[in-house]
Amino acid sequence: MAALTRAAIGADGWCGQALRYDSPNCDARPAGAQVELLVVHNISLPAGRFGGPHIADLFTNRVDFAADPSFADLRGLTVSAHFLVRRDGAVLQFVSCEQRAWHAGVSRFGGREQCNDFSVGVEMEGSDFVAFSPAQYESLAALTLALAARYPLAAVQGHEHVAPGRKTDPGPYFDWEMLANRLSEAAARLPHNSAVLVTAHRLVGVVSALKNVNPLHQKK
Repeated sequence: MAALTRAAIGADGWCGQALRYDSPNCDARPAGAQVELLVVHNISLPAGRFGGPHIADLFTNRVDFAADPSFADLRGLTVSAHFLVRRDGAVLQFVSCEQRAWHAGVSRFGGREQCNDFSVGVEMEGSDFVAFSPAQYESLAALTLALAARYPLAAVQGHEHVAPGRKTDPGPYFDWEMLANRLSEAAARLPHNSAVLVTAHRLVGVVSALKNVNPLHQKK
């Protein structure tokens, strides 16, 4: 499938351009909470292997525990993310953005605990040990702008940033500067009177600054 180059989030919190898989692992956001943060993760099941149904099965509580010996560690785990971006850029959605997905766990950002309350979680199919595909950055940029058009999105962070010392994803091979470039290009395609332009350009700066935490992508 082609990368997602344009997207829109509906009033119900669902992206019409994403493949929908409803997860039961979600609940209501606290009263007054809004989507202000996008948290980027990585995931592969089994670890280091891509493709197959296992990630979607994990988020919908349908794991075939006989499929791989490592899946025994997943028993009793109830987790989800709002979105999964496959290696080819295909986007799956599991939880409405209006609801709280269970992705960040114990976390903190901007002096606030429990990032699940005010964030959207996006899983990138990948690992800490391999580069992500260009199509994945295209889709993530499109999703970011779609969220910014619908919600007061103020920041993008990695799981490693909101849960330092506990999590390492999306990892050193995630190229924040490339995401900033894709965001900038996507913003350039917006109409000049688009209400999201100011937010988009601010998010480009926020994302670009994150490259300093990944020495693999620092400019020499």
